[in-house]
Amino acid sequence: MFYFSAMGVEKGRGATSNAESRRFNLPGREMDGAWLDAMADIDGAPPRLRTEVMVEHPRSIITRNTSPDIAFSQSINAYRGCEHGCIYCFARPTHAYHDLSPGLDFETKLFAKPDAAVLLRKELGKRGYIVSPIAMGTNTDPYQPVEKDWRITRDVLEVLAETRHPTFITTKSDRILRDIDVLADLARDNLVAVMISVTSLDPRVARTLEPRAPHPGRRIAAIEKLAVAGIPVSANMSPIIPAINDHEIEQVVARVAASGARDVNYILVRLPHEVAPLFRAWLGEHYPDRAGKVMAMIHDMRGGRDNDPTFGSRMKGQGVWADLIRARFIRARRRAGLGGERLMLRSDLFRPPDGAQLRLF
Repeated sequence: MFYFSAMGVEKGRGATSNAESRRFNLPGREMDGAWLDAMADIDGAPPRLRTEVMVEHPRSIITRNTSPDIAFSQSINAYRGCEHGCIYCFARPTHAYHDLSPGLDFETKLFAKPDAAVLLRKELGKRGYIVSPIAMGTNTDPYQPVEKDWRITRDVLEVLAETRHPTFITTKSDRILRDIDVLADLARDNLVAVMISVTSLDPRVARTLEPRAPHPGRRIAAIEKLAVAGIPVSANMSPIIPAINDHEIEQVVARVAASGARDVNYILVRLPHEVAPLFRAWLGEHYPDRAGKVMAMIHDMRGGRDNDPTFGSRMKGQGVWADLIRARFIRARRRAGLGGERLMLRSDLFRPPDGAQLRLF
C-alpha cells in the first residue's frame, strides 16, 4: 500500500511515495512545506517536502556485527535516515522501527545523535575495550547535508584522532573535505581509509538515483583532493544496477583510477523488504521503457527473487548477468592498474581518552 502526495511525485526526492511499514499501522500523511522553500518562492513551484531533524539520545553509539562478508565488526551511525534520498538504499527499512515510512519519511524525517562523541569517549574508555577499526557510513551517509549544521561526524572524528583509533569512512559527499585536517592527521599514522561512492558519471542518472547527493564531478574532485593530501582513498561503484548504470563500469573505474583512487570495488543492487516496491515504483516513473527488463535481470542475479540475503552472494549475486558484471569489473580494474592492494590500518597506537580508567594489560 502506498500514500501519494496530491501533487504527484515529489520533485527533488528519491522515493516516489511513502510506503507503509511492515510492522506498524502507519497513517497516511499530507505533504508539507520544504527546506527548499526559498527556491519554490523564486520559481513559483509548489512547496516542497521539508526535511525535519529529530534528536535521538541512544545509550551507546558503537554498533557491532558478526557478518562474515563485512570487513568490519564495529560501526557508528551519527544519523538515522538520509537526506541524499538514494532510491536503492538498503537502510530504508530501518525507519519502520520508528513507525515511519521507508519511503519519503526516510529521506525527510531524520534523527541526529548529538551525544555521539560523548558516548564514544565513554565506550573507548571502558576496561576491556578491544581496538578494531570503526566504520562510518555503513547505514546512512555521515556527510549528508544536515552534517553541515550538526557536525556530529566531525566531533566523532576528533575523538578518534585524540585516541589514535583506526576508522573506515564511506560517503558519496565531498563535504568530507571539510574535515581533511583531521583525516590527514589520522592518515599520517595509517589510521584512516576513505571510500567515495561513485555510482554514475552521468548527472542525469545520478539526479534520479541519488537526488540530493553531490554531483559526480564533485565526488571525483574529492578523490583527487584526498589523494593529494596523502589520505588513502578508494572508490565504490555501489550499487551496480543492470540496464541502468552497468554500461558505465569501464568509464567509472578508469575515471576514479585517474583521480588517485587506490582501488575500486562494487556491490550489486540489493532490494530488501520495502526497498523492492519503492524501487519498482521508481523504475516505473523514471525508466518505464525498461522496468521489466531491469527486474528480470535482478531476479536472474538473485535466484529468482527481488533480494538474496545470503552471506557472500548478497553483495555480488549469482548467475550469468552477475558473472558478466564481475568479469567486466575485474578486467576494467586490471586495465586501470588497480586491485591487489589491501590496506591494513594500525591498532597499536590506541590510547584511552583522557580521564578514562587505566586499563590492565
